[in-house]
Amino acid sequence: MSTAAVHREHGPQDPCPEGIELYARALREGGIDRRDASPVPCLVDTGLLRPGTRDAARLEPVPPALALHRMLRATTDRAAHERRREERLAEAFAPLQRIDGRGAAVAENPAIRVVSGTGPINEAITEAMAGVAHELLCVQPNVHYNDSRGAAAQVVAMGRDQALLDRGARIRTLYQHTQRHMPLVLARYEQLRGDAEARSLDEVTDRLIVADRTVAFIPADEDGAVALEVRHPALVEFLATTFYRLWWQATPMYPQTVHRPSLNGITPRQRAIAGLLVEGHTDAAIADRLGMNIRTARVHIAKLATTLGSESRAQLGYLIGRSGILDRGA
Repeated sequence: MSTAAVHREHGPQDPCPEGIELYARALREGGIDRRDASPVPCLVDTGLLRPGTRDAARLEPVPPALALHRMLRATTDRAAHERRREERLAEAFAPLQRIDGRGAAVAENPAIRVVSGTGPINEAITEAMAGVAHELLCVQPNVHYNDSRGAAAQVVAMGRDQALLDRGARIRTLYQHTQRHMPLVLARYEQLRGDAEARSLDEVTDRLIVADRTVAFIPADEDGAVALEVRHPALVEFLATTFYRLWWQATPMYPQTVHRPSLNGITPRQRAIAGLLVEGHTDAAIADRLGMNIRTARVHIAKLATTLGSESRAQLGYLIGRSGILDRGA
């Protein structure tokens, strides 16, 4: 039976056995003839194979680490898109549920409640935290930490966090790497007493608070002026599980600090930027994703280009792939 006969259509992020087998062959041989790949078009469609640089009749394999990185990023982006869609639907239907008299019982204790305004949001979070007996999970992206809003929020948070710790509960917080040395963040852990730990990643989700796996808070707009209070058990458990999957990949920050090593002159932050560069992101998008200002992002890009000996943006992408720095992970 030919390869064409057994190959079936599938999603772009779900490689088929025939494609994986042919991709493995291309890796072993350094490439394959275009005619051999034609029965399995998904290899080119998903970017596992690309046109040869010297022979137009051959296809070369993309490094596995780079291919996996792109596929995982696409999966993450789709999940984020679906989450934003769920938030918009919940916000749109909340006032309708209040109008519908038949849904009065649901409206009194909704699984998802829209909370508008900084004051009401803080009150809702404070009320939820007052009942925490075991664990508070937080994701704090690098937003508003250097402005007056961040300072004001920190004052409110310190009192309720310390009260939670005094009750014997614990706090686990995820930050971005760019926050590891921020005075506002460091001061927080110098003052808190109790079982509080923090770790960091290059990229984190939007702000998230999960209290005792019974209630969670997530933003419902870009400015943070609208939030969703989630009490649906399945959704809250999903958010808590997502938090811990990120937690175990993160770098310890407090109480024990683990320093991320540089490899061959490339810093961990530069490797993170390299991954976004090969995906084609602009300087502004890279800065936003990694929680830094655009000037800092451009400084890191310039240093990365100098280290790899690149003279242009196009050449930099090529040299990143050739260097193998993404194979080592962030």
